[in-house]
Amino acid sequence: MRNAAILVMTIAAIAVQAQFALQDKASGSFEKGPSVVYLFPEQVTVPAGKASTMALHFRIGQGLHINSHTPKDAYLIPTTLSIPAASGVRLDGATYPAGAEFTLPVDPSTKLSVYTGEFVITAQIVAERGNHLVQGALHYQACDNNACMPPKTIPVAIDVIGK
Repeated sequence: MRNAAILVMTIAAIAVQAQFALQDKASGSFEKGPSVVYLFPEQVTVPAGKASTMALHFRIGQGLHINSHTPKDAYLIPTTLSIPAASGVRLDGATYPAGAEFTLPVDPSTKLSVYTGEFVITAQIVAERGNHLVQGALHYQACDNNACMPPKTIPVAIDVIGK
């Protein structure tokens, strides 16, 4: 009798979870995968102690956008690249692509500056002599046409050889 009650409760819990998943999928807020992906790890050889440029490639999930590095309103979260200070590599600057103008269907008077699809950040780095496996980070906030997800930070692994 006890096993039958546990089985009924388990089936009911699974049915409720499935119903919520279907509601989320129908409302468009069902996440199908990562919102932003770092396309490929970079390995670069640069002259030690001199500013060098490298391109970092990212892809945004289909149906999503992220705020550009220079969003139109101060309360919006900009997309930013960072490199930890103790990594042997210093981020001397970064050039972000211009954002595309985007209008939300629910409020056509609001214009946003966003990235969609693929984008490239050009980083200027200065490396100390030696091999450095740098764990950089991309901070962003992804949204669809109806809602925004919480801000997120993803790793950006870069293998830098300073010669």
